[in-house]
Amino acid sequence: MPTNTIADLFQQRDQFLSFIRKRVESSATAEDILQSAYVRAMEKSSSLRSGDSIVAWFYRVLRNAVIDHYRHRAAEDRAFDGWAQDVATETQPDSLAEDSTCHCVLGALNKLKPTYSEILREVELDGKSLEAVANATGITAGNAAVRVHRARQSLKKQLTLVCGTCCTSASSNCTCS
Repeated sequence: MPTNTIADLFQQRDQFLSFIRKRVESSATAEDILQSAYVRAMEKSSSLRSGDSIVAWFYRVLRNAVIDHYRHRAAEDRAFDGWAQDVATETQPDSLAEDSTCHCVLGALNKLKPTYSEILREVELDGKSLEAVANATGITAGNAAVRVHRARQSLKKQLTLVCGTCCTSASSNCTCS
């Protein structure tokens, strides 16, 4: 790709960014897509024929980049939905397992950030489904599954800080309370 055509593309940056912003959810995403499209244009510059308009060609690159963004996001959503379905169908612990659980959990739960504490209380303690929690809070089931996963990880870290190793093994001999 000749140097003067690259300069032409950079001079029209604001127009390209406006084109992308109309098609995606945020300015940051539009920026990322534009930067990726510039890289892709550099890599694919050999496909530009001498009679073609560099700007029209780059708009095709931008359209494809936006489409790729949505394809990638749809694949992530499908993966999260599948994971949410798996989490929603997990078996609930029996009462013997609940009795042998470290009693520091409630104290550690109170030290988590409110969104994590809230979702763990609803899903783990109240037994609500991820779908019910997602609907009540206005998020997708996939997002709820991710939030529960992150909340569990955060709770695990907090318990390790408070209790040490007795809570990380399935020990009923918790000595920290």
